[in-house]
Amino acid sequence: MDKQKRCGLIGEKLGHSFSPAIHGKLADYEYRLYELSPEQVGPFLEKKEYDGLNVTIPYKKTVIPYCDELTEAARSIGSVNTIVKRPDGTLLGHNTDYDGFLWLLKNAGADVKGKKALVLGTGGASVTVQAALRDLGASPVVVISRGGEDNYDNLDRHADAKILVNATPVGMYPKAGVSPVDLALFPALEGVFDVVYNPAKTQLLLEAEKRGIPCANGLGMLVAQAKAAAEYFDGRPIGDEAVYSIKAELERNTRNIMLIGMPGSGKSTVGAALAASLNRKLVDVDERIVELAGCSIPEIFARDGEEGFRRIEHQALCQVSQESGLVIATGGGVVTRQENFDPMRQNSLIVWLLRDLSLLPRDGRPLSQTNSLTEMFKVREPMYRAAADCIADNNGSVENTVKQILEAM
Repeated sequence: MDKQKRCGLIGEKLGHSFSPAIHGKLADYEYRLYELSPEQVGPFLEKKEYDGLNVTIPYKKTVIPYCDELTEAARSIGSVNTIVKRPDGTLLGHNTDYDGFLWLLKNAGADVKGKKALVLGTGGASVTVQAALRDLGASPVVVISRGGEDNYDNLDRHADAKILVNATPVGMYPKAGVSPVDLALFPALEGVFDVVYNPAKTQLLLEAEKRGIPCANGLGMLVAQAKAAAEYFDGRPIGDEAVYSIKAELERNTRNIMLIGMPGSGKSTVGAALAASLNRKLVDVDERIVELAGCSIPEIFARDGEEGFRRIEHQALCQVSQESGLVIATGGGVVTRQENFDPMRQNSLIVWLLRDLSLLPRDGRPLSQTNSLTEMFKVREPMYRAAADCIADNNGSVENTVKQILEAM
């Protein structure tokens, strides 16, 4: 029986890496994470106690001197993210990020030939993106940097850009909610792409969606480059269908399920049952609000009024919605503030729980006690509808409601 191959990922900080899960579905080899300091990289590579490695920031250039040979893609790009130890012990360096970005564009149906493309950033990801765009015929390919000739202070000169790619970490967890550029500056855009994949919808992609511009995050690129690396590690071809299925599974497993609806519509109760069925953590935004304020919700209303409550609610929502794989129960009025919509949509499937108004309790709910539920629903109904990805009827059993949500997933 052949000895199981030893593969893995080297980088400086790897706590949230999806790579082990992805490679575990691509092939049958050991895949470990190796967090290395800069001083440890050389000795680790020289020991050669591995059969194949992926390389992530900040070591994609660091590893090049340790490779005995580079593929054409790695040599032209000047960056290595995949290393294979060949039978004679020599190391071959390749760049499968290039393969991953080509897949991303192909899957999005993006035609870049002859079109002006802007690439934000100058790091390793940027160099790879530039090479792929040029090889596909994009022209010109303009790199935007902080201090170069083309920078963030003179973006107006590129209003005719058709393609925009963010190859920087701006907007990435845990500093989500910010965009590297204002898309209003680029009225001719036909495609917006972000190599970031956590959160699923960066602020840049949320803005693209609002403008009706085709867009995609970097998750498919991550899976496609892993597939290309696995083919090197395992010495056999892997069909593209693996990329689609693994990407879809990762999206299901990492996307939050956020419950919205009128006060008392059952968000906490359904959330608890849903979290138990999926073996996920339930986070109640109201509980996070109480933690932040240091007092109960009725006390917040008495002290600061609804405006003060909504400010704390937005803060709590931004914290919770950046995380992944949760079931999130929100307050009934979360949809009344437009500023909440972007954090809600960045990483969540939003489910609107519908329940007959006659069944809604009022106890402990300041707004429900002082307002007509009929009038409140009349105002909020279009807001719930605008926010929701799907609707679940919660007039029957909790089990039936959970079943509806699982089917929607």
